[in-house]
Amino acid sequence: MKKGVQWVVEDKKKKQIFWPSEEMKKIAYVNDESFYEEAKKDPIKFWENRAKEGLTWFKEWDTAYESKPPYFKWFVGGKINVSYNCLDRHLKDKKDKVAIHWEPENTEEEARKITYGQLHEQVCKFANALKKLGVKKGDRVAVYLPMIPEVQITLLACARIGAIHGVVFSAFSGESLKDRVENSEAKLIITCDGYTRRGKVIELKKQSDIAASSPSIEHVVIVKREGNEIATTEGKDVWYHEIVENEPAECEPEQMDANDVLFLLYSSGTTGKPKGIIHDTAGYLTQAYWTTKLDFDLHDDDVFWCTADIGWVTGHTYGCYGPLSVGATMVEYEGGPDYPDWGRFWSIVEKFGITVFYTAPTAIRMFKKMGDEWITKHDVSSIRILGTVGEPIDVEAWMWYFNTVGQGRCPVIDTWWQTETGGTLINALPGIGPFIPTVAGRPFPGGTADIYDDRGHPVSGEDTGYLVFKPPFVPGLLRGLWNNEKKFIDTYWSEYGKETYFTADGARWFDDQNIRVTGRVDDVMKVAGHRLSSAEIEDAITSHQDVIESAVVPKPDDIRGQVPIAFVVLKAGVESSEGKEKEIIGQVRKEIGPTAKPHKVYLVKGLPKTRSGKIMRRFLRSMLVNDKLGDATTLQNPEIVDYLKEVVGYKE
Repeated sequence: MKKGVQWVVEDKKKKQIFWPSEEMKKIAYVNDESFYEEAKKDPIKFWENRAKEGLTWFKEWDTAYESKPPYFKWFVGGKINVSYNCLDRHLKDKKDKVAIHWEPENTEEEARKITYGQLHEQVCKFANALKKLGVKKGDRVAVYLPMIPEVQITLLACARIGAIHGVVFSAFSGESLKDRVENSEAKLIITCDGYTRRGKVIELKKQSDIAASSPSIEHVVIVKREGNEIATTEGKDVWYHEIVENEPAECEPEQMDANDVLFLLYSSGTTGKPKGIIHDTAGYLTQAYWTTKLDFDLHDDDVFWCTADIGWVTGHTYGCYGPLSVGATMVEYEGGPDYPDWGRFWSIVEKFGITVFYTAPTAIRMFKKMGDEWITKHDVSSIRILGTVGEPIDVEAWMWYFNTVGQGRCPVIDTWWQTETGGTLINALPGIGPFIPTVAGRPFPGGTADIYDDRGHPVSGEDTGYLVFKPPFVPGLLRGLWNNEKKFIDTYWSEYGKETYFTADGARWFDDQNIRVTGRVDDVMKVAGHRLSSAEIEDAITSHQDVIESAVVPKPDDIRGQVPIAFVVLKAGVESSEGKEKEIIGQVRKEIGPTAKPHKVYLVKGLPKTRSGKIMRRFLRSMLVNDKLGDATTLQNPEIVDYLKEVVGYKE
């Protein structure tokens, strides 16, 4: 296996810095500064060149970029179809190439292998069936499916006929689905009878029925996955396999305007109703194509696995549109990472010869906690590039990922982006580097990032500020919020004006090119006038040899404004004690300084997490001030909330 990185230097900031090896540079699409220089010289022309080079158009655009802050358009007048770009154009050379390797959770069930030719046929048949159900260009379709190939088929079928899809995470409740259906006025729900998670049947159709009563819903399409008994409504509920059976295997793709809406993806805030983020057609696909190809250096013989659920934007971009537009082979897994044991992910890597592996820091920390033996049982030497996504990654997790999973030879591509950005916006490229633990990297070529202070002035040195992006905005950036223009402007364009996109993330420069993202603004606290990020303090805590995971949140303090409170999970077998709490406080004092030391350390057995593994710090913040906690049913471990309430003495 080719060596991917070489250790170079430990600099004055106590960070190990890794650079790509000569072998990696030779095979990488981007291996010198000319690509960055082209983008910096003329970002609009740069993205024009990428759109021409990467995508197939029915008609090229009249105007490349048009801006009326805070609104903007790319490729105005261009005509394109996303489904065509993901399927039809590959049929000449890649008809028999595997598009999707699907792995069921049940180890006794046979995996599915779907070629580009087969995927094209199934997408066309379902697109025809959707049209017969009355779905037209511009109609909204709610997608409530688990990780089965029918979810990619559904997305591509909607894109083929110009319908706007809105995926809702299959672990969300029926009420959550109903909120999104009613906001978008969806015409159709696509779901399944049920699916298994850790061996237990999840009755998804029963949940979808809660939303099916919404007045806009005309039909519910049901994929037969589990075979569990379900209730159906005659005339409204239809079986997927029955409606596609006799449909033709060809469906002419709709010629979409470049700025037509491709999909909505609802992002939940800490309060209020979810907001429907709008992504367009050509701009989104341009960014999805190029970030997939270049971030992960995907070549024709690579096998790519993004472990994210399709319910998140990562699953959209790197579990559907990106890999398929590139013509890559991707892996999709239905189940949990610990089923039937903690070796499942690594058995999948070995089974399919995965070469590029993309997952979240929370998963990495879980695997680290469970022990190296689960990995060493399997041959993971096929991996040549590692990726991480979802939240800032701490040093310990980064180094474990690099040394244990990557065997000290694979670049770790730490990607920063958001649901709103459509694709990655900050990360190192495999042939360029550098790869620095906790440092996301450089802005992706064509994106103009900066870090501002409270007054809108650029920060310098090691000062922490707010990450922003300036025009021309990248093609994949959101184009609005569905039926909520005021919230769109208030959320993203009010902090520094309508020509500056406010990410709501804290950040600081590592050097004159590379950025460390420190976490959400609501995870940044001000202690005695000093701005401190949760991520930095958590990083210091997890560097303690007995700690597996931590979450740090601010608590109001009469004297210092706020003080950091740490919730810490120890490694298996390590005893909780007052002495251990003092050690952890001392560790933070040593790593960062006395200002950052936690006011209180709670040694706990777990932290509240979403089904995708993200730590829900807002629950912890609310507990500390006896505020209302909100709905905990969408957590992967709702029982942990009652436990933590007792630990902190919460009283609503």
